[in-house]
Amino acid sequence: MDSDRIDQILCQWHQASPALDVSSLAVVGRILRMARLLERQRETLLAPHGLSVWSFDVLATLRRQPPPHQLTPTELYGALMLSSGAMTNRIDRLESDGLVERHRESMDRRSVLVRLTAKGAERVEAVLPQILGRERELLEQFTTSQEREQLAGLLRRQLLTLESGGDSCS
Repeated sequence: MDSDRIDQILCQWHQASPALDVSSLAVVGRILRMARLLERQRETLLAPHGLSVWSFDVLATLRRQPPPHQLTPTELYGALMLSSGAMTNRIDRLESDGLVERHRESMDRRSVLVRLTAKGAERVEAVLPQILGRERELLEQFTTSQEREQLAGLLRRQLLTLESGGDSCS
């Protein structure tokens, strides 16, 4: 079996501190490394469309909503797991690019909805097939749907543990 950068790191730790249990790095280190590499892949595909990973996430979240493709800022930052301040800055930037617009509710002038514009929808629809196609290519090494489903299931189980606060660091 080929070795990767994480194998090298594990070997170095075993040499530097043989009594230290670094076995979790075999999984966690690879997940973190893969996340960085996958994000770079997305950045490369998004850049020609004038998008970043964060801007695409906001636009795609709105595009998944039923027409007219809108959410409140609170719903958006909840869906994207951001702070309200970070969400406000992102909405401002996307609005200045003409990709989203703010709409005030007629019944409650304090309530604002963030709506995807036609230009924003076009961007998402132009780049999404490229992203999905590239990500399918990256998973081709898993030759059966059973392998892909098994991997997805294992990752889901770990993610649910992390999202429920089941980590031992708290």
